[in-house]
Amino acid sequence: MSALTFHWFLPTTGDSRHVVGGGHGSLPGTASGDRPASVEYLGQIARTAEQLGFEGALTPTGAWCEDAWLTTAMLTQVTERLKFLVAFRPGQISPTLSAQMAATYQRQSHGRLLLNVVTGGESAEQRAYGDFLDKDQRYARTGEFLDIVRRLWDGQTVDHHGEHLRVEGARLNRLPDPVPQVYFGGSSPAALDVAARHTDTYLTWGEPPQAVAEKIAEVRRRAELVGRTVRFGIRLHVIARDTSEQAWAEAERLLQGMDPERIAAVQRGLATSESEGQKRMRALHASGTSSDLEIYPNLWAGVGLVRGGAGTALVGSHAEVADRIEEYHRLGLDEFVLSGVPHLEEAYWFGEGVLPLLERRGLWRHPAAPAPVEPGTVAFAGV
Repeated sequence: MSALTFHWFLPTTGDSRHVVGGGHGSLPGTASGDRPASVEYLGQIARTAEQLGFEGALTPTGAWCEDAWLTTAMLTQVTERLKFLVAFRPGQISPTLSAQMAATYQRQSHGRLLLNVVTGGESAEQRAYGDFLDKDQRYARTGEFLDIVRRLWDGQTVDHHGEHLRVEGARLNRLPDPVPQVYFGGSSPAALDVAARHTDTYLTWGEPPQAVAEKIAEVRRRAELVGRTVRFGIRLHVIARDTSEQAWAEAERLLQGMDPERIAAVQRGLATSESEGQKRMRALHASGTSSDLEIYPNLWAGVGLVRGGAGTALVGSHAEVADRIEEYHRLGLDEFVLSGVPHLEEAYWFGEGVLPLLERRGLWRHPAAPAPVEPGTVAFAGV
């Protein structure tokens, strides 16, 4: 099996010892934390992730959090290696300007930009930004957008007269080096088609393995039809401890900290979501009772009670979490985008407890580790 890649998450809406709201479909003012999303605090998390061996860090996008482009650009100045998986919405910015911004980011950060394209699943939120297309139209526009951006990154002069986007004589003065990898998620047929045609890595939220396997198979099938291959990743929270009992005790502590009125209010809002992925997340905790929130061994749906978007967590001992990651990897998942509560402390639990186990299993290497010496070669130390 190929080596795994791990990314952490930057809580640009704030952090806490309890589950912070926000996520997909959240409204402004619904997310807050005890630890403000300052550059100083986010820098702590980013440096910790870098030290522990995470490849990159995902930042969300939406009215409920800080802007991802600006925040991560600041964080490149307090980190050295960590890449930033910047979430952005194509409907809010021109493709030519986006391609130019990405090229500038790559030059100034020495190649540390990854792009997470978010089409936008909620019409009400999109309208607040001046976007009045419906869901299927937004996905069609995303396809046009990525086609234009990739051609610009290839050094082409682009004329495009599409249904939703139009540019004439568009070109970049300086090309990005390297070209940023494009990540993308979505569960509707329109989303899967965009993923197959335009993206490098398809991301799914943390569903049970069988459901994930079905998604992977469908994206792979669509990609093969257009002569492409796609890499696969998954977005999950994590609670890893020395023992299984300690991990589940922490999950129960988080659950007890969720006010029933808050759960009901969040669920009423998420029930109106247009997102197919959000509907699938809500279905995992339909009853909202603690007895059935473990929807698969070590997969807990409690986070989704008070948070939109990714709503499941891997919960267990370090070995159990490593086992579940290996199980998902066997399905075809190579990248894992993780988060925890709080993000600073949980990064250490996972980085010092789970990653060494995966390294011993030959599934992971620290990105900054020296390259292994090939058999038969001799290394000389300088004097």
